[in-house]
Amino acid sequence: MPKAIRRLLGLVGLLTLVSMITFAAMNFLGDPLFNILGPVAADVDNPESLKVIEQAKAQYHLDKSLPERWGRWAWDFVQGDFGVQFSSSGQPPVSDLVKERFPRTLELMAIAQIIAVGLAIPWSVLAASRANRRTDKVSTVTAFAFVSIPSFAMAVILFYFFSIQLDFLPDVYDATDPFWGFSHEHRLIQLILPGLTLGLGAAAAYQRLLRTDLITTLQEDFILMARSKGVSKRRVLYSHALRPSLFSLITLLAINIGYMIGGSLVVEQYFRIPGIGSAVVEATLREDFPVVLAVVMVVSAGFMVFNYLADYLYSVIDPRVRTEKSGQRRKITSLGM
Repeated sequence: MPKAIRRLLGLVGLLTLVSMITFAAMNFLGDPLFNILGPVAADVDNPESLKVIEQAKAQYHLDKSLPERWGRWAWDFVQGDFGVQFSSSGQPPVSDLVKERFPRTLELMAIAQIIAVGLAIPWSVLAASRANRRTDKVSTVTAFAFVSIPSFAMAVILFYFFSIQLDFLPDVYDATDPFWGFSHEHRLIQLILPGLTLGLGAAAAYQRLLRTDLITTLQEDFILMARSKGVSKRRVLYSHALRPSLFSLITLLAINIGYMIGGSLVVEQYFRIPGIGSAVVEATLREDFPVVLAVVMVVSAGFMVFNYLADYLYSVIDPRVRTEKSGQRRKITSLGM
C-alpha cells in the first residue's frame, strides 16, 4: 500500500478516535436540555413540561443511545453537516458559526506565527553567533521569561504598555472593519497586540531550539570550509548555517498550532475577538455540544494537515532528504523487497 494512502488512513482513524472521545466526554459532563429549554428542563413533575422535554429530546436525538447518537453525528459530519446549535432561540447551523468565527482565529494565528518566526530567527542567529557570551546569557534569561509568562498575564502587560501608556496599538477589535490597512480602523493593526500576546512565548520557544541547532551546525566541516574561504560571518550564518538548522523549527511550528489554539481561548476572550476560541468557551459554558465537536474536529484536522506539510517542507529545505528517501527505495528494490 502506498505511503500516502497509509498516512491518509491513519489520519482518518485518528480523527475518528478524537471524535469518539470528545463526543463521549461532552455528553457525560452535562445536560444540554437546560440550555435548550431553560428552567422547564428541571420541571419534570409537570406533565406539560415533561411533554416539552420529550419533544426536545426527540428533536435533538437525545433520546437515543450514545453510540447511536455518535454514529448519526459522524455520518452527518462526513457529509458536511455539522448539526445545529443547542439553542432555545432556534436551530442555527453550526457550520454558519464555524464559517463566521474560524477565519478570525486564522488571522490571529497567522499574525502570531509571523511575529514569532520574525523575532526568533534573528534572535537565534544573534545568540548563536555569540554563544556563551553576555549577549547569549541575556537572551537565555529573556527567552525563559517570555516562556514562563502565561497568556493572560502577557495580555495584561502588553495591553498596559502599548495601549494605555503609549497609546500605540488599538485596544478594540471590530470584526466589521476592513482587514488590510495601517490605521486603527483596520483589523490588521487591531490584531497586532493579540498576536504579540500569542507570539512572544512562541518566539522564545523557537529561539531556544533554533539557537541550539545553529550552534551545532556552526561546528560542521562545510561551515569551517566557508570561513576558510573568507566568506563573511553574516553570509555564513544566514546563507550556510540557517537553512540546515530549520528542521526542528519546522516541526515545532507544526506542533505549536495546538498551543496557539489553546492560547487563543484566553487571548480572544481578553481582547474581545469573536473567533473560534471564544466560540468554544461560550459553547462549553452553555453545553452546546455540536459546536464544541465541530471546532475540535476542524482544529484536529488542521493540526494534522500542518504536520503533514511540515514533513513535505523538510525535502524543500534540504534536497538531501529526497535523495536519502530515493536511495532507500532503490536499495529496497534491489533487495527484491
